[in-house]
Amino acid sequence: MGSVSEPVSERSRRWAATMGGYVGPDEVTVAHGDSRALIGARLGPAPALFGPREERERLMDEALAPGATRSSGAGRRAAPEEPDYWRTCFERDRDRILHSSAFRRLAGKTQVFIFPEDHMRTRLTHALEVAQVATGVARPLGLNVALTEAIALGHDCGHGPGGHASEEALDPFVEGGFDHAVWGADVALASLNLCAETLDGIRNHSWSRPAPATPEGEVVSWADRVAYVCHDFEDAVSAGIVTEDDLPRVVKERCGARRGAQLGAFINALIDTSRASGVVGMDPAHAEALAAFRSFDYEAIYLRPASQRQARAVVAMLRALVEHYRTNPERIPDLAGAAPLDDAAALSAAVGYVAGMTDRFACRRAMDELGWTEERLPSGLDR
Repeated sequence: MGSVSEPVSERSRRWAATMGGYVGPDEVTVAHGDSRALIGARLGPAPALFGPREERERLMDEALAPGATRSSGAGRRAAPEEPDYWRTCFERDRDRILHSSAFRRLAGKTQVFIFPEDHMRTRLTHALEVAQVATGVARPLGLNVALTEAIALGHDCGHGPGGHASEEALDPFVEGGFDHAVWGADVALASLNLCAETLDGIRNHSWSRPAPATPEGEVVSWADRVAYVCHDFEDAVSAGIVTEDDLPRVVKERCGARRGAQLGAFINALIDTSRASGVVGMDPAHAEALAAFRSFDYEAIYLRPASQRQARAVVAMLRALVEHYRTNPERIPDLAGAAPLDDAAALSAAVGYVAGMTDRFACRRAMDELGWTEERLPSGLDR
């Protein structure tokens, strides 16, 4: 017996009527029936000497600070490419990262809390906030904003599921240990053929790593710390783990108790100090407040007993998954039906597969592949 179709609403009719756009001036198709915005673009072809990208590179070269990184043609890439007609090399890098599966999967990876509440940060929203802080510093310093944004968006693409606990989990399986910064540049984003400067900034954004080769990379190193120190505290307040009154006095006095004031204080300190000194850095007073803030977060949030229990559960789960796929590499979708692998290749494939998982996907694999019960899985705020 067929069902009776619901009548099409007037809203749906209006939306459907826009499928082809509208005919505007000079027979140009426009998005709105009453479109009237004009950009005042230069008419006719671009000057013969400078195409759109080349002209922008010339103008940027004149406007950037002396030490800023210049965009040039297709950029320094492992595999040579033709330059893009419109975009600079670092704009292409930014776009490639935004469209990559490694970046999209950050939406399902832990920032601090596994299975967070809807309004809490994920590794993806963290990357976006780092990009906002970093570009907010780079612009007034006269640095290359596209390179800064590319590094910021890609800086955590090497993170495994479960936050920093994944590094401890995967350490034994990677020669020299698993470092999310190095893994992001050398493995997770390797297929994108990014510029050397972008990869350098991603590989060396952590303060424990060698210094980045560009001032844009240095800005992202600071922006990463400023962003997570402030927003991890805000999320912990929302979760009832800490209160604003718990903050060290030096933080409240110099930066305030709310994220907006804190970010403003640290960003302005970075800009003012860097402009005055010519070095990407922060004045001692604000640097002391940032260090005290980070130390507080570590003790009150990251190292609290519940976080440690969560980390141990993540380590156990991820190591069990690596061992499972190392022994059964044919269970890795891309290797189904492939020729048998030796142990080294099987281990490499297993680590790569597990490191790329989101939190929930890793938990589902533990249940489906290993037969784990829900009680053995890492628990979040919703469990």
